[in-house]
Amino acid sequence: MLTDNMEERKELALERISEISTEENTSNYATYLKHVADFLLKIEKHGAWLEEGGLEKSSLDDLIAANASLYEDILPKKYDKSFANPAFLEGDKLGAVLAAIYVEIRGAIVYIYEKRDVELLALYELFLEVYGLLSDSDMSANDRYHYVTDAFYWYNSDLSDEFIGRRVREGIDPSLDFAVKIIENSDLTKANYLFKYGEYVTDVEIKTAEFIASLSKEEIESMAYTFVEGYRKGFELTGKDLKKKKTVNIRYNLGFERLVKEEIRQFRLLGLEPVIYRAASHVISKGIGGRVGYYGAIPNRQLDFDHKFDSSLFMDQDCLSRRIGALKYAYEQNKELASYMAGPAVMEIFGEDPYLPKNNEAALRFDEKKQKLYVKYQNEASLIVNEYIKGEERSFTIIAYPTPQIGKDFEEIFKEIVVVNTLDYDTYKEIQQSIIDCLDRADYVEVKGKGQNQTDLKIKIKDIDDYSKQTVFENCLADVNIPLGEVFTTPVLAGSTGILNVSEVYLNDCKFVNLKVEFKDGMVESYSCDNFEDPEDNKKYFMENVLFNHKSLPIGEFAIGTNTYAYALAKKYDILYKLPILIVEKMGPHFALGDSCYSRAEDIKVYNPDGKEIISRDNEISILRKEAADKAYFNCHTDITIPYEQIEYIRAIDKDGQACDLIRDGKFVLEGTSKLNEALSKI
Repeated sequence: MLTDNMEERKELALERISEISTEENTSNYATYLKHVADFLLKIEKHGAWLEEGGLEKSSLDDLIAANASLYEDILPKKYDKSFANPAFLEGDKLGAVLAAIYVEIRGAIVYIYEKRDVELLALYELFLEVYGLLSDSDMSANDRYHYVTDAFYWYNSDLSDEFIGRRVREGIDPSLDFAVKIIENSDLTKANYLFKYGEYVTDVEIKTAEFIASLSKEEIESMAYTFVEGYRKGFELTGKDLKKKKTVNIRYNLGFERLVKEEIRQFRLLGLEPVIYRAASHVISKGIGGRVGYYGAIPNRQLDFDHKFDSSLFMDQDCLSRRIGALKYAYEQNKELASYMAGPAVMEIFGEDPYLPKNNEAALRFDEKKQKLYVKYQNEASLIVNEYIKGEERSFTIIAYPTPQIGKDFEEIFKEIVVVNTLDYDTYKEIQQSIIDCLDRADYVEVKGKGQNQTDLKIKIKDIDDYSKQTVFENCLADVNIPLGEVFTTPVLAGSTGILNVSEVYLNDCKFVNLKVEFKDGMVESYSCDNFEDPEDNKKYFMENVLFNHKSLPIGEFAIGTNTYAYALAKKYDILYKLPILIVEKMGPHFALGDSCYSRAEDIKVYNPDGKEIISRDNEISILRKEAADKAYFNCHTDITIPYEQIEYIRAIDKDGQACDLIRDGKFVLEGTSKLNEALSKI
């Protein structure tokens, strides 16, 4: 809420913005300034429409038109001439900075819907400051660049307490219930409710909502139960006390509200209130690994790609220290709320064609110094979060569903995915135990690619002292990680070496072509892909979107997926490269780059269904937490899967050199696993 002084400042700001929209300006940036002014006035007009009940009075067609008008200038077909495109002001080094400022100002859409007037005022005043600098004809181009960049720097630095404090509360405070109210108070049988968020809405979200509305009450309850029960099991199987918790963070995409409403009901039966927050709109709160929180359609994936590193404009030691201080203060002020948070319950979607971004030379990037600062910030921030929302006390669950983008067989595929998410626990428990019994005896595992796949890996396995009580691989069934269908371990880094190769893979919302990663003693040694003509562009692409600007990452996980049913489904409908990694990781051997499988919960004893303790919870990197926590974690974990058909063999080699074959020529050959080939034989 604005104070009287702020109200006066807002009125003056809007008055000046109105003048900018109509006055003549002779500067080189007149068109930019008029466009941004017009956008802000449009936002104010839209806010008045909302206050007058425009959402309730309008037809679906009118709502679609009103929503589209807020996003039209950044959509792909107009992006070449959009001020959000860093390359639009070609030849002007201010272009990328002004694009970053415009993308930040576009956050006004969120603030007008959520009535966050303080942040709106901050945007208005940022724009007016930039206007003054761009309109000063006596200023040199070099000075103008530095002054405008400084304006954006201080906007983020001065308001970091406000922005970060708000973001922390969004993640733990159930009283910030903007989305919950939409879900619980709307008529979810009509797609009109989708426009209450202010997110971009397309036919995909509308058709998804209509389909979810068409499902029976029993189907919705069953889907919600799979999700919520998986969450509950996560606490039970790791010996964590769910009764100590009072909140759960639900993440979803627009269109699934009817299902989320039932999940909220079932979570409340466990004593958990929903905390639901939107994907970040402030650059200071955005990460480089994709959107976290609920969101609608992504208007332009190239825009998201181009603006991943806008924080480079204020990434220095002073601002880093200010952000860390703000984060620490926000959690300390809300430490009781933080202690109640049980962890995230995530619903992913899939169906869109894999995205292959263009390399925009004008886009901002981290230099080496800023890469190090970013990594430092992520490490320090994660330690603070873990201090208040303790890893050893929280859990999670994650599930995925298709949207109509998957194609003409959407409804059929959706129902098949529901089957995938509810495959028989006992059947897979027994089969996967056969695989674990073989792997537990291994000194190392060999993974060899078939045909053009150049994978040739040796993975070192942790030693077991007592086979009657200990195991190395987790028997992963349908609890936190849905669907079931894998056995996994944290491998020993020393001795894990070789080449990982995948012809096509979709990682962190980016497509990679002919990806090759070479490991030495479990660490990434070199990497390449064929996305761009220039090898250096390919390396930068992998560095930014998989290594997340770390010079190297360890193999945090080695797993063998057993969900051949999902694989056969993917081949039947030709959707293999549209599936999320959550499902793909269950469809072949996979290797995760980054933190280990048990990151930040290594000291909690976990057990397989057979009662054996899983002892492979640490590797040579994560164990450093006992001496230097800032060196133990990377805050990322990216799975890379090799499809069955690209596997020549996977074999476990024991200390005597004896081989135990698990997969040969893409089929399971270990005794007790033949049932997995039934689905493969139907391909």
